[in-house]
Amino acid sequence: MGTVIVSTFITLDGVQDDPQDWSFEFFGDEYGRYARDQLLAADAVVMGRVTYEAFAATWPAVDDKGSATEGFADRMNSIRKYVVTSTLNQLEWTNAHVVPGDVAAFVRELRSTTDGAVLLYGSGGVARSLAAAGLVDEFRLWVHPVVVGGGTNVFRDWLWTRMTLISQTQLPHGVVILSYRPEETR
Repeated sequence: MGTVIVSTFITLDGVQDDPQDWSFEFFGDEYGRYARDQLLAADAVVMGRVTYEAFAATWPAVDDKGSATEGFADRMNSIRKYVVTSTLNQLEWTNAHVVPGDVAAFVRELRSTTDGAVLLYGSGGVARSLAAAGLVDEFRLWVHPVVVGGGTNVFRDWLWTRMTLISQTQLPHGVVILSYRPEETR
């Protein structure tokens, strides 16, 4: 059975909105390698429509050969991608599919038919619904050392959840990746 991992960029004040506006200045080789290794360990990616549209507009044109992230773009373009959307019927990006019907039921089935990770990028609403269904095995919070002072908090409208820290990785430029396993939800 696979694991469901929510991987999301956040600020010190917990904001997940518009990471393109505040995360790029912290990127470096270790950051890129961690992101690449995370993706290479995944068997599938789940994302919401907004994340899908941003990724689909970017990754097909990226050539990362010779960089610290070499292999990321190829994997992102080839991996099975499942998009939670009620507005898109046709997806143009290679190997991208609309999640049919109940998201939790779909991810439960996907998780049961894979040995690797099912990686969920961003997607606050999708992450909340999967967590409420008890389907999230790990949260990876990429905490960036910036306060933006407004926006959607990653845990807004969340159920009370006790989590156990399972790993922490400090990257250059001040980014810390905190990995938590949810233990109890009320």
